[in-house]
Amino acid sequence: MYIVTGGAGFIGSVLVRKLNDEGIDDIVIVDNLASTEKWRNLVKCRYREYLHRSEFIENIRTGHIQNDIEAVFHLGACSSTTEKNADFLMENNVRYAKEVCTFALEKGARFIQASSAATYGDGSLGFSDDLKTAAALRPLNMYGYSKQLFDLWAMREGLLEDITCVKFFNVYGPNEYHKGDMKSVVCKAVPELLRTGVFRLFRSDRPEYADGGQMRDFVYVKDCVNVLFWLMQHPRATGICNIGSGKARTWNDLARAVFAALDMPANIEYIDMPETLKGKYQYFTEADMSRIRSLGCDIPFHSLEAGIEDYVRGYLRTDDPYM
Repeated sequence: MYIVTGGAGFIGSVLVRKLNDEGIDDIVIVDNLASTEKWRNLVKCRYREYLHRSEFIENIRTGHIQNDIEAVFHLGACSSTTEKNADFLMENNVRYAKEVCTFALEKGARFIQASSAATYGDGSLGFSDDLKTAAALRPLNMYGYSKQLFDLWAMREGLLEDITCVKFFNVYGPNEYHKGDMKSVVCKAVPELLRTGVFRLFRSDRPEYADGGQMRDFVYVKDCVNVLFWLMQHPRATGICNIGSGKARTWNDLARAVFAALDMPANIEYIDMPETLKGKYQYFTEADMSRIRSLGCDIPFHSLEAGIEDYVRGYLRTDDPYM
């Protein structure tokens, strides 16, 4: 049996489809559907059972899960970088994750935990997943801090020889439609582009970056789940691992790629950055992929242009955008 927490979410549901494609459907999906549209992400998935998050944690605490478990992918978390309820993030992203990790290890299951590139803060210490710098990182928001706290706990408890914490960079792709303000810029921009013909990006308030010249490591969700599946197959590939393309690109590059995928002329407009983001905005991210490559992971990644073309033409511009 395989457990995917956050299995109805963005990366989680695409991972379930990947497992299905590999012939695996003995899957328990854990999530909190509530009144969201996340259920649509599950329509094409094959799985044994859906459990609400609270039911799952109760089953862990009471010992009701007796099955042989091959792997636990703990992708369920609050991923909002603007969430201000620190107690909620401590409970949901830290304490809950510790319980799921302990449960998986007690069951002898492969455990893979979603961390985040938000742990790297302003990037002044670089983007290496080397453990030597982990404790010195200073996240810019509470979400990133909650993810760092789990990483540091796993380090302190000596668990990183048995588990893998993956730091996702800027992930985009199908099944993110329920995420509201946390949807990728690609997902937000396409409907607006079709309506107005204009792609709006933040102005830069740092002289070393031109407007739209801020740089991020954009990574396609299909590449992310291919790496997650590879990690499941290679239980000795443990520790903290970045998952990004390894190549920083500008927001202007991304905008031009979206225009190209839509066969439209580029028309970019720059707007002021909201006050809520000033001082918390990452101007540059680029995954150092040398460690996971050294572990033997040779998964090829889409270029930014190829990923956006696949996403826009294969999903966003179709009648059925779900994987």
